[in-house]
Amino acid sequence: MQKLEQLYEGKAKKVFATEDPNVVIVDYKDDATAFNGVKKGTITGKGVINNKMTNHLMQKLEAAGIPTHFVEQLSDRETAVKKVSIVPLEVIIRNISAGSFAKRYGVEEGILFDAPTIEFSYKNDDLGDPLINDYHALALKLATQEEIDLIKKYAFAVNDFLKTFMKGIGIDLVDFKLEFGKTADGTIVLADEISPDTCRLWDEKTHEKLDKDRFRRDLGNVEDAYEEVMRRLMGEQG
Repeated sequence: MQKLEQLYEGKAKKVFATEDPNVVIVDYKDDATAFNGVKKGTITGKGVINNKMTNHLMQKLEAAGIPTHFVEQLSDRETAVKKVSIVPLEVIIRNISAGSFAKRYGVEEGILFDAPTIEFSYKNDDLGDPLINDYHALALKLATQEEIDLIKKYAFAVNDFLKTFMKGIGIDLVDFKLEFGKTADGTIVLADEISPDTCRLWDEKTHEKLDKDRFRRDLGNVEDAYEEVMRRLMGEQG
């Protein structure tokens, strides 16, 4: 597959056109940002880990009946994916209180919920990705009611799968962010990535943070945490 002109560069990835109008190439970077781009840095090797981990999990999710944008991995950092128009909703599923949830509602981190929560953010950097509900999404014409219902169904299904999967490698899935896109024919598919950048992952025994919070909160050993997740993931694979 041929990499043509660059279409887009985000905080963590670059996207390139290919000879197929329905397929693009995603190139994962080592750049790291936090707090809507206010904090910037580099996590060496992050791009390779996030690319491989995302592809590994997306293929498992496809097999579990959740459509994704994955086509094929091309190299350590590059993957061919279906070209989609991203639905401008960040979908956040939470199993345990942490991060902005704990801060917003004045609760401590680490409270296990009786059932997972779901929330939407309007994907808009200029506005700081504000929290919105279904009615706002409909009013802003970000998605139809049918699309919102399907996105919720898929998001909870992803959570069910990932929570069980992560438990199997000794990790508690605290919360995570998903993005969905529409293919040329309007089909909703899981897009973006599933990685320590987009998930809160705690060691189930020590509760050590194995994710981007190590970067956000200056906890150190960021690269080691990402590598530990990858090591467990590939141990499961092998």
